[in-house]
Amino acid sequence: MLFWLSIFIYDSQNINLFFLIMNRIYTILVSLVYINVLSLEAYSQDVLSSDLLNSYISEFNRTDNELYQQYIPNKDAYLFLKENIPLFDCPDKNVERTYYFRWWTYRKHIKKTPYGFIITEFLPDVSWSANQNAITCPGLFHFLEGRWMKKDIYLKDYANFWLNHSGYHKNSNWSHFEAVLGHAFPLSDAILQFYKVHPDYTLLENSKEKLLKNFKKLESLRSTDTELYWSNAGGWEGDGMEVAVGGDGIRPTVNSYMYSQALALSKIYSILGEDKIAKKLHNKSKKIAKLVNELLWDKEAKFFKVLKIDNKKLVTSRELFGYVPWCYSIPPKNKGFEEAWKQVNDSKGFYAPYGLTTCEQRHKGFKVEYNGHECQWNGPSWPYATSQTLMAMANVLQEYPQDVISKKDYFSQFLIYTNSHKLQNEKGIIVPWIDENLDPYTGTWIARTLLSRKQNFNERGKDYNHSLYIDLLITGLLGLKPHIDNVIEINPCLPNNVWDYFCIQKIPYKKGDLTIIWDKKGTRYNMGVGFTIIYNEVVVYRGEQLERVICRIEKK
Repeated sequence: MLFWLSIFIYDSQNINLFFLIMNRIYTILVSLVYINVLSLEAYSQDVLSSDLLNSYISEFNRTDNELYQQYIPNKDAYLFLKENIPLFDCPDKNVERTYYFRWWTYRKHIKKTPYGFIITEFLPDVSWSANQNAITCPGLFHFLEGRWMKKDIYLKDYANFWLNHSGYHKNSNWSHFEAVLGHAFPLSDAILQFYKVHPDYTLLENSKEKLLKNFKKLESLRSTDTELYWSNAGGWEGDGMEVAVGGDGIRPTVNSYMYSQALALSKIYSILGEDKIAKKLHNKSKKIAKLVNELLWDKEAKFFKVLKIDNKKLVTSRELFGYVPWCYSIPPKNKGFEEAWKQVNDSKGFYAPYGLTTCEQRHKGFKVEYNGHECQWNGPSWPYATSQTLMAMANVLQEYPQDVISKKDYFSQFLIYTNSHKLQNEKGIIVPWIDENLDPYTGTWIARTLLSRKQNFNERGKDYNHSLYIDLLITGLLGLKPHIDNVIEINPCLPNNVWDYFCIQKIPYKKGDLTIIWDKKGTRYNMGVGFTIIYNEVVVYRGEQLERVICRIEKK
């Protein structure tokens, strides 16, 4: 098969001009070179060995107390991951270890059910879950992380489960909610993001009508006279953020999810050639975005906030979920909205040594306490909220012309988040760990501490599957931005001159394998000096700098 690739390299010195023009046309080409892949260098030898993976999995298995087993127990973890995940190598062994650790924990949550595979949030059963112990709250994250597995059956089954088998919530307080509607789960966006990596028209065709039905049902359940949508802070009818300072109301989270659903549905219907419905949904998404920017933006505080339904006033607190609109590029460019990002680096705002706080620290409602409800979003650092913020921050760096935050800021927060993945066990050994929420000043896992005081403590939050890491590393730090069409775009948030090398090998993408290599000196991988991109065993790009590159792959 013959492919043509158009390789676009953007000069970083002209990036501000580039982004201004981006609003009117799809891309500005500083240089355009058409290259016949058949004339490019073939390269079939693997750069990395699975021995690296084996060493980490052996370490994790050795220190693990395997309390709960699902489809893939620890003894099978190495073989499963060897067949399914991209290998990764970098000079920061803490980042490298955490990458493999998060794959090792994600694998634990693959569950075989009578309806096929699903992905769980908790390993033990919890009373507030839906059918099969499934929970919608982290559903988008499950798709974003899992799409980087080579086998797509797990997430195809998972999508089918939510569309056809999740039923109604078993908790009587929420029994009027179909389970898939909980937390305003943006399933249409989750399926579209999965499709960008593993394209499958049949999946979209079989899903479209139920996705649209779900969206319309959410509109009817959550509508307000503002034409935006209400949400509780916690619970299945909320966004899962209990004891949040801003409380119930018209929250930036759920309205961003509703925007993402409308936009994703418009793209799904467009892909399937149903342009009339696609246009209507696109217009709906634009209306939601306009209202979010008009009604939820506090011009004085320069932040997105909760709008109270009763008095139509914005709350006084800045809360970390105010960054969620940037996950979906809802704020317009060059209008001053980026000022909100100053709070990430402010120790009176959200900055803390062990993770971003969920409420600004200067606010009277900010608390970090070891009593009461174990899931408090009024101060503690939550990997869930940190994931949303890093996802949003990467999008700002990659798509917005601004000078408020930098790649250095992103990398700093990524390393803080990485460093939070640990626990000192009962033997005094520091082990990799992911749990529910943590003390932003000490790194202590708060919910675990509170739950451990109760009888029948069952390590509920151990290996908690409620946040991102793999996707943040691939799409943010290393910069692979999946497209609907046959495009490879790489725009790293990794600062220049921080790492001398990295390699991520055989990422599944568009029914092929993609390898991204940075080797500043050319001595780590012996693939030459600089930046190398390999797709389906063909070197499709070489460059001296770690920079934005787009390769358009067109069948001919």
